[in-house]
Amino acid sequence: MILAWTDLDSRAVTTAKILAADAVENAGSGHPGAAISLAPAAYLLFQRHLKIDPTDPNWIGRDRFVLSAGHSSITQYVSQYLAGAGLKLDDLKKFRTFGSLTPGHPEYGHTDFVEITTGPLGSGIASAVGMAMAARRQRGMFDPQAPTGESPFDHHVYVIAGDGCMQEGITAEACSLAGAQELGNLIVIWDDNHISIEDDTNITFSEDVLGRFAAQGWHTQRVNWLQDDGTYHEDVHSLDAALHAAKSETNRPSIIALRTIIGWPTPGKQNTGGIHGSALGNEALTGLKEALGAPTEGLFQVDTEAVTHAQENVAARAQELRAHWNEKFASWLASAGERAELFNRLHSKEMPVNWESALPVFPAGKAIATRAASGEVLNALAPVLPELWGGSADLAGSNNTLLKGEKSFLPAARASKLFAASPYGRNLHYGVREHAMGAVMNGIALEGFTRVYGGTFFVFSDYMRGSVRLAALMNLPVTYVWTHDSIGVGEDGPTHQPVEHLTAYRAIPNLALVRPADAAETVEAWKQTLLQRSPVALVLTRQNLPNPERVAGGEVVKPGELAPASGLARGAYVLQDCAGTPDLILMGSGSEVQCALEAARVLTSEGVAVRVVSMPCMEWFDAQDAEYKEAVLPANVTKRVSIEAGLAMPWLKYLGSEGKAVSIESFGGVGNAEELFAHFGITTENLLKVAREVLAN
Repeated sequence: MILAWTDLDSRAVTTAKILAADAVENAGSGHPGAAISLAPAAYLLFQRHLKIDPTDPNWIGRDRFVLSAGHSSITQYVSQYLAGAGLKLDDLKKFRTFGSLTPGHPEYGHTDFVEITTGPLGSGIASAVGMAMAARRQRGMFDPQAPTGESPFDHHVYVIAGDGCMQEGITAEACSLAGAQELGNLIVIWDDNHISIEDDTNITFSEDVLGRFAAQGWHTQRVNWLQDDGTYHEDVHSLDAALHAAKSETNRPSIIALRTIIGWPTPGKQNTGGIHGSALGNEALTGLKEALGAPTEGLFQVDTEAVTHAQENVAARAQELRAHWNEKFASWLASAGERAELFNRLHSKEMPVNWESALPVFPAGKAIATRAASGEVLNALAPVLPELWGGSADLAGSNNTLLKGEKSFLPAARASKLFAASPYGRNLHYGVREHAMGAVMNGIALEGFTRVYGGTFFVFSDYMRGSVRLAALMNLPVTYVWTHDSIGVGEDGPTHQPVEHLTAYRAIPNLALVRPADAAETVEAWKQTLLQRSPVALVLTRQNLPNPERVAGGEVVKPGELAPASGLARGAYVLQDCAGTPDLILMGSGSEVQCALEAARVLTSEGVAVRVVSMPCMEWFDAQDAEYKEAVLPANVTKRVSIEAGLAMPWLKYLGSEGKAVSIESFGGVGNAEELFAHFGITTENLLKVAREVLAN
């Protein structure tokens, strides 16, 4: 296909370069270099390749665009302005200012047409892998028989990435997985400009990047705008041809190495680290405009004719694309039957009628690890929630994340003796790639139709913390299944025993950390997680825990009886109470709640009025109104003791001046679980000792 490129297109690219430079200059900060040199590539992508409807940022048939080099956010904002997609010139004038639609890095949920929050390098391209995977899974749910490219659910995920993205380890993790998954709907443009903040990347980065991607199973191409003889030509025709070739490759993800000169043609600053992350200054800005043949006086002097041409081109193209898609979608809808009903439910973000009835009930008195209970919940829900899928970072058997009887999400040729494969399967295999798993789950959640979970040992959640933080920042409905939650891991020793992790993850805003005390609370934890549309981490035990008898829901709970696990929905609840005002409140989470119950029994026999509070989720409890919180933790009951196999820090706000924490303030050790709990004092006996000290004071 021959690219139709006019003088107005060239003038629009010139406008894009100037707007990028002016916006950064006006803000006094930003990253103008890549935006200036990428202007032709971004313009070509938005104007000729990206399926986008500038009147509808949520159009289901749209392609996804990910600016993995998020520091170059002005690239996206200028491209949207020239496409007439959600931003106006005044928005560019407010670049990087408080409350504007054009913050320093793209922010999902803040600016229309921004598909993902980017900034931490590598995170964008890694999440794009998840978007591409989710697109394939959704096609399998709604329209699996359609020929490739013919379904209304087929779309591409386009990424612009930089040298920094290529250096980050998360990129290697995720792109290795993308190659194994044969994601033909993923296309990456790598801005290969050889410059980072510390100038020439040769000081740290000399590998054959395309060779690496080829080895990972990618389709690779190179487009050189910088020739060996030093001449430079922004040849949009060669990039256009490469993009068409990438779209024709349906069995492999594609990467195009685009050799650019950062900041070209800015005299004195192009091809230097100095243009990467700071305003040009008047002299260089004037020189850029002179080199482009543009007016040099004032900022934001746009070529209105070129802007109008660009916006009208996208509008006309969108009208044609949308009409074609509407026809395909209407045809699918008319014949889809139950698949259409599923689509409508998921598009409305609703749960099936009476889905809770599928939740398992665990017999009282039978001990079971909460990780095992979680696995049974997942398998009970799988038949009624086809949107539910997930897996593990090579620990499915330990995390209990496998959906039994379901095929793995894999190209058919990658089936193994243990795992049957389908490109539309439900069991995900991330390999030993925790950080990529976190980012991929973010991309899956951003596609919007499925509910994804991912598991690893709690101690290894450290590897994925950056991705978890981004999920919380974007408020994405991802679920983390973090098992082996404490020193109860046992003989593997302190490298595998989380101690500070509960505290560290409770510090992330908008992330709910849920540590259920038994099987009944585990069921309720999954129920509440699926009812929410925000990130939740389930922190689960390796060791078996008692599953004591509880009062049925709706019945009056008498002193000494255990309340229903439905109280978990409010984060903390009175699990067992006494008659009248308590003398002492014992509180804990997870496996340590059993110690609180045992201690309460002993103290009650000694005449102490004891209330036991199970607090599986501090975040949900803190969100309750003052009346409920007072009902659970009355201000006039100041004798309080917490117990948890982690740091005391999170409990201090509940303990007050007279309370004490039974906690672990060091790393773990080597031994079996019983030995370690005894050594570190996470026992009923030590809890009783501390409780008596608090009562005596």
